[in-house]
Amino acid sequence: MNLDALYSELTLKTNAKLALVVLDGLGDIATKEQNYLTPLEAASTPNLDKIAKDSAQGRMIPIAPGITPGSGPGHLGLFGYDPLEFQVGRGVIEALGLGLELKPGDVCARANFATVDGKGIVTDRRAGRIPTETCEKLCAMLAGKIKKIGDTDILIKAGKEHRFVVVFRGKGLEGPLTDADPNREGFAIPNVKPRDENNAGQKKMAALIADFYKAAVPIIAKEKPANGFLMRGIAHQPHIPLFEERYKLKPACLAVYPMYKGLAQLVGMKKIEGPATIAEQFERYLKEYDNFDFFFIHYKYTDKAGEDGNFMAKMKAIEDFDAALPILLREKPDVLAITGDHSTPCAVKGHSWHAQPVLLYSALSGSDKLERFTETGANSGSLGVFEAKYLIRLMQANAKMFDKFGA
Repeated sequence: MNLDALYSELTLKTNAKLALVVLDGLGDIATKEQNYLTPLEAASTPNLDKIAKDSAQGRMIPIAPGITPGSGPGHLGLFGYDPLEFQVGRGVIEALGLGLELKPGDVCARANFATVDGKGIVTDRRAGRIPTETCEKLCAMLAGKIKKIGDTDILIKAGKEHRFVVVFRGKGLEGPLTDADPNREGFAIPNVKPRDENNAGQKKMAALIADFYKAAVPIIAKEKPANGFLMRGIAHQPHIPLFEERYKLKPACLAVYPMYKGLAQLVGMKKIEGPATIAEQFERYLKEYDNFDFFFIHYKYTDKAGEDGNFMAKMKAIEDFDAALPILLREKPDVLAITGDHSTPCAVKGHSWHAQPVLLYSALSGSDKLERFTETGANSGSLGVFEAKYLIRLMQANAKMFDKFGA
């Protein structure tokens, strides 16, 4: 029997409340340069420590051993969807998160404004993390002059900081394509290519991206520091089973950044707009507590600091999160999971393949007798090392949502 089918057969509808709290890129590695501590270990986390004493801990593999996940696969795994089975382009996620209504056949690209030198070499993939206001101005410049290429409509919308999204709406377009992004500084922006050379829709889409670059680059060429842009996650929207149907839980999303709202929307979670800080997100959770069964709460700043290689900033982001945590704990869910979608070690300055730590709290989780929530402690926890796609199933089990299997 298919394992998901078995879980569905065993699932019981209950009145339990579940919360998945994701500190983006939480996991890290201990190095000699940081006195063999991770930011989570170095941070002062009195509120996490209190929960840790009554929780089970472990480590999660986001995709498979050695594979570094993007944010999309990382979160889909946390939502219980096998990232290898359900592959979603980042452009689709970003477009949904920004509130764009996608139509069948739309192809979306997630884009970054970047800094490019006179030889076409990328010197800063994020253009110094330009403010959102600058991104909005640049997107307005592009959108004002590029409305259509051939028979394809072009929609451009700004996101946060250096991020924006481009939607291509026309006939005969398909994804996915390779990225127009070298994924590191010091290299030129590569031309996109079809993932399937025999797919006519992908070939048309690749030519369209090339034409878009020809039209767009001259418009911003004299801007500083954002005189270029990168594009990745170029794909169309796939079909994914809805979260509520799959788990018998009415879900809500409390996220600030568009991409994570888009991921949640993709599986049918209700986006709750408004909160801009983790404290505000927790306050809104309290207000919405009776309206939903499952809460996905996302915190970005651990990942940002990790990507910048800033150990102290990542430690501070963890401490800021911990300071706000008592707000959520005023109304404890029946099951609470705190983890990351992947690791973003400061030494790597990017996502990595390292297993992320996870804490699972419920009346039935048992105590691993650990004084803190850290990578080192999680290594000895009772949850062991498991694939992230099973976390939601462990949460359901702790909520008594599964009938007994067999006689």
